[in-house]
Amino acid sequence: FKNQDALTSVEQLIDGCVDIANEVGTAKIGDPYDLFIHNNEEKALYAVESWYSWHSREDYRNNIYSIRNAYYGTLDGTVADNSISKIIEGSNSTLNNNVKQAINKAATAIWGIPQPFRNNINSSEAEEAMEACSDLETVLKELNSYIGSTASINSDAILQPVVKTYVEVVVLPTYASLKSKVDALYDAVIALSNSPSNTAFETACDAWLQARQPWEVSEAFLFGPVASLGLDPN
Repeated sequence: FKNQDALTSVEQLIDGCVDIANEVGTAKIGDPYDLFIHNNEEKALYAVESWYSWHSREDYRNNIYSIRNAYYGTLDGTVADNSISKIIEGSNSTLNNNVKQAINKAATAIWGIPQPFRNNINSSEAEEAMEACSDLETVLKELNSYIGSTASINSDAILQPVVKTYVEVVVLPTYASLKSKVDALYDAVIALSNSPSNTAFETACDAWLQARQPWEVSEAFLFGPVASLGLDPN
């Protein structure tokens, strides 16, 4: 974001949100669903993210929270003064409400899938979650188009504070949390390797789950080696 105009940065920010909304609906939920309904049940199970930890719904919902955080400019679900949401609220309140409702609907629909997802791949709730993610993708595209075509809100003077808040309040703290929790995961795995026990195993498992959270809420912005070296799918 450093060496480009603020509008381009915001458009890229929203593009990242569009991409993860699509990925959750069509790939993370949709791919196992398609395999399952075409009688490839074993492949469907292995296509489920985090199937072995029964943590799929948390991952998918955290992906939606990455969109929420980008739009609100915070990590806790409140709306920052220097945020895309606040700007759109003052310019097109209907669109702002539509985006907020779509984010909430997608997160709620994902959480409504019976636990664990791997046992409910073809459920009606999974279908509702896919539809909600598709609706979110559509309204985010509308949002990007609106910002790009509305001169009253797409100047550097208006958008640069949004970009600054996004980087300093959302991106950097998320990656700092990821580093801290991955350090703890590394230490727990080394401890398990050096002295295997049920307690050490459970500690490592919990550390892995803790590290998943900042990883999944970073999905709207895949910067650096996460994107360029393909770390995410690995």
